[in-house]
Amino acid sequence: MDPRDELVTHLPALRAFAMSLTRNPSQADDLVQDTIEKAWKNIKSFTPGTNLRAWLFTIQRNAFYSSRRKVKREVADVDGIMAASLAVKPDHDGRLALNDFRVAFEQLPVEQREALILVGGSGFAYEEAAEMCGVAIGTIKSRANRGRKRLAELMHLAEGEDPTISDSNTASILSASPQNG
Repeated sequence: MDPRDELVTHLPALRAFAMSLTRNPSQADDLVQDTIEKAWKNIKSFTPGTNLRAWLFTIQRNAFYSSRRKVKREVADVDGIMAASLAVKPDHDGRLALNDFRVAFEQLPVEQREALILVGGSGFAYEEAAEMCGVAIGTIKSRANRGRKRLAELMHLAEGEDPTISDSNTASILSASPQNG
């Protein structure tokens, strides 16, 4: 089977990963588009029989970091138009809602968000995530563990407290033991 025929099946996972990295729907869509374009142009470098989704996530991760380096050279929001569009969501009483999770998740460093999305939300094994990120397996485990602990702190969860989340991806990110060991 031609891997190009399989690309579309990975779009939802790519978009979710892009959202976790960019925290902006428009930028996430651009990142997914860049990823697919780069994958299409470089499809001959993909090794058939290997994990296409991991290959795509690696391309997306590299594209994200490349774009971040470019942004550092851009001019700041001097006229305040962007700042004027920002808002702070109110704190809510009661059990954890998905918006509470999103707010807390966005406060994590990008490396921790990335590790949690890869091993928790996307179901990659630690080994696969480490390879995609170009780091040691212990680094990925550490990032995921620190991210989970920080999320629990940000959401004011007591140790072992059930956040009452019905979304399986969110629950797996918060889980102390990922689905893939």
